[in-house]
Amino acid sequence: MNQRAVSGIGMTSQRTRTRMIDRLREQGIRDERVLAAIAAVPRHVFVEEALASRAYEDTALPLGFSQTISQPFIVARMIEVLREGRELGKTLEVGAGCGYQAAVLAQLTDEVYAVERIEPLLAKAKANMRKIQQFKVRLKYADGQLGLPEAAPFDTIIVAAAAAAIPQALLQQLALGGRMLLPLGAGDQYLVLIERRADAYVETRLDGVRFVPLLSGLE
Repeated sequence: MNQRAVSGIGMTSQRTRTRMIDRLREQGIRDERVLAAIAAVPRHVFVEEALASRAYEDTALPLGFSQTISQPFIVARMIEVLREGRELGKTLEVGAGCGYQAAVLAQLTDEVYAVERIEPLLAKAKANMRKIQQFKVRLKYADGQLGLPEAAPFDTIIVAAAAAAIPQALLQQLALGGRMLLPLGAGDQYLVLIERRADAYVETRLDGVRFVPLLSGLE
């Protein structure tokens, strides 16, 4: 992919991307480093070519395989919550999809691991990373409910699909003082922030959301 295609033209131009960042500010995102990270990643590279003109709308878009790329506000909101008062440190993303959120995370920390259970999607994520010359993200083919024990513990875990219950493996892979944020629920879904303390896990219920379900097994 040539530099012009990565930089974007028309509906994928820098002006369009700047408007998206302005909208995120209007919606309440305050962390300037998160906004800068989202501004730095060309979202149009990560969506289907036919949908590139909609890449900078604040909406989820289909990726195929019954998966979606999350809306920019949700990406910004989740990372902002995880960063509040701290750096992300060593980070695990569960549900890499096309790689977009992992690429944003890589703007904020040098250690990003991202797992994906659908092999063709993982291949797409790897190709997208090459297009934008992002080589810091370690993409793995794995069942996200099991985490990535060989790389644990993680200071931050971010889950991009809704779990019916909090996966125990992910709790175990959270470092002391670490934070995990995931959508929870089969019907009504909401974000849950989990902080690991010395003697307990502390849960905080946050915004209502809508995510694809977190499934087990490999495809």
